[in-house]
Amino acid sequence: MSDVIKINGFTNETLGWKAWLDVVNVETATAEQLRILEASHPQAKTSDYYLLLVHEPEILDHRSETYNAIMYAPGGAQRAERELGALTVSRINGCVYCASVHAQRFEQLTKRNQIVADVFTDPATAGDNERDKAIIKLATALTESPDNFDPAHVQALKDLGMSEKEILDIIHSVSIFGWANRLMLNLGEPVFPA
Repeated sequence: MSDVIKINGFTNETLGWKAWLDVVNVETATAEQLRILEASHPQAKTSDYYLLLVHEPEILDHRSETYNAIMYAPGGAQRAERELGALTVSRINGCVYCASVHAQRFEQLTKRNQIVADVFTDPATAGDNERDKAIIKLATALTESPDNFDPAHVQALKDLGMSEKEILDIIHSVSIFGWANRLMLNLGEPVFPA
């Protein structure tokens, strides 16, 4: 991992997450719950987040399928750009846990951590290049004032050579994290390393 960054309460360290509500006990989970956990994420059986959401296995199944399609599907936006969108929205929404996860993923994919420090400091001034800045600006607009999101935000990315499919991937990444941040912020809290 890159150098540890701690700015404005955000970090690129690996954090845990603790649910405030009861989670499903893997030992007493139904066959359907176990199937959905196994299909959702490699660590789902030990993650409070998944163990909480699997109270409603069908919803978690749809959530996982949607998340995986948005963040990992081939083609479209580069994975690092999807992570930059997720990092930005998580920073703006104050979701320390999600920001740490996507800061780490972005750094792993790009070997760049200054932009992470810059997003943690102030997304409005973050970005190493025009493409990064446009992605951050689009994520900011969708997060802070979606009612003011307009064709100019899309055109800025088109002018930098992004296809409509790539732009749609960024919009989806930002959107799913607007939703995921709210779940994380309302259902539990980040756990920092000892």
